[in-house]
Amino acid sequence: MALWGGRFEKDMDEIVKKFNASIGFDQRLYNEDIDGSIAHVTMLAAQGIVTADERDQIIQGLETIRERIRKGEVQFTPDDEDIHMAVESRLIQEIGEVGKKLHTARSRNDQCQVDGRLYLKKQIQEILSELAGFEEVILKKAAQYRDQITVGFTHIQHAQPITLGFVFMAYFQMFRRDMDRLLDCLERMDLCPLGACALAGTTLPIDRQKTAALLGFSAPTENAMDSVSDRDYALEFLSDAAIGMMHLSRWAEEFVWWNSTEFSYIAIDDSYCTGSSIMPQKKNPDMAELIRGKCGRVYGDLMQLLTVMKGTPLAYNKDFQEDKEGLFDAVDTWKDAVTIFSKMLEKTEFRMDQIGKQLGKGFLNATDIAEHLAMEGIPFREAHNIVGRMVKVCERKDCQLEDLTDEDLRGIDPRVDRAALGDISLAACVDARTSFGGTAPAEVDRQIEAGRRWLADLEETVRTGQAK
Repeated sequence: MALWGGRFEKDMDEIVKKFNASIGFDQRLYNEDIDGSIAHVTMLAAQGIVTADERDQIIQGLETIRERIRKGEVQFTPDDEDIHMAVESRLIQEIGEVGKKLHTARSRNDQCQVDGRLYLKKQIQEILSELAGFEEVILKKAAQYRDQITVGFTHIQHAQPITLGFVFMAYFQMFRRDMDRLLDCLERMDLCPLGACALAGTTLPIDRQKTAALLGFSAPTENAMDSVSDRDYALEFLSDAAIGMMHLSRWAEEFVWWNSTEFSYIAIDDSYCTGSSIMPQKKNPDMAELIRGKCGRVYGDLMQLLTVMKGTPLAYNKDFQEDKEGLFDAVDTWKDAVTIFSKMLEKTEFRMDQIGKQLGKGFLNATDIAEHLAMEGIPFREAHNIVGRMVKVCERKDCQLEDLTDEDLRGIDPRVDRAALGDISLAACVDARTSFGGTAPAEVDRQIEAGRRWLADLEETVRTGQAK
């Protein structure tokens, strides 16, 4: 009979037992569950609810169980139901009647919550560390290609000349925001629910502040009913993971393009590609495609838990057991995707010879000419129209804007000649874009240095996993 089965005359049907059990997936929380139990019994002893000897027996028994699980000596089955019951039942087997005192002044409702928060705090720290390493790779690449000119796109059309360093720093900002969101999530979830019990607290003289401190939380949760029914911390993390995977997916999409024969912008290292089972010449960007594809499963993890939570009344409901598998999946997927993308990026070389072949297409310097004419006193809307007509002439003559003669230009507008255009080489256009946040190499250098300072300031936070 289950530990909770005192008022029951029958055991669970076997199919119900399997359907009800979460031990198949929540066993990965065994460390957190045991840590929570050790803190709980330590507090119980400090409050005189159990004796010091009973505390020591329980802690020793828990550590023995932890070691057996770590070594793979414990085989879990649906009879265990969940990790909480699995640990507690084995504790009672290990140390006898004293083990039955561990569950004093707590419920599985608050127990599963503290396990989940302890687990996610650790995982956020690890993901932050992976993202910090990724950002370092991006900064390194940005410095390497700070002044290398490439095509900037809008609407997947050639738009303006930019530097590759500028592209890297655009993605740096995306992943910086991902890290900021995780730190915010960590701050909001850094509250300990243990001691909320089933939903209403307890009549026993517990010290929730002590339990929170023992487990490394900043404070206990404020309201017991909210404590056991809240999954906002998991939803917030899943939202952060979905956004983070979306950022990875966007860059993965560009990697797939850049790797294509039509672009040939990049050479991805062989160790991050696969071949074809039938076409011997193929080198496929499968890691980029998988990251792009796995974005969807993390979206699904978020939507699954949002759907679970939308119709659940206060306080605890068995539906909440469905909070874990999607959370575990999102943690694993996001962490692996960041790690793989970081390593793939580090070993990817950009083929500037191939990129250079594309720079003469699409009149990339058109906007710069319009801005230069505006500086010469021509209203921008008129300058815009003039350059548009210049492009039309170039298309008819099959030439570049810089190839237009004085005769061509004066035929478009008598105020314009070659001298009025100034230096319209792509290098000059890029160098001139020194506005804050622009693509000029000097401005990219500033962005790189600002990024380095931000990472250095964040290093201790990422290392310790402590909220801001």
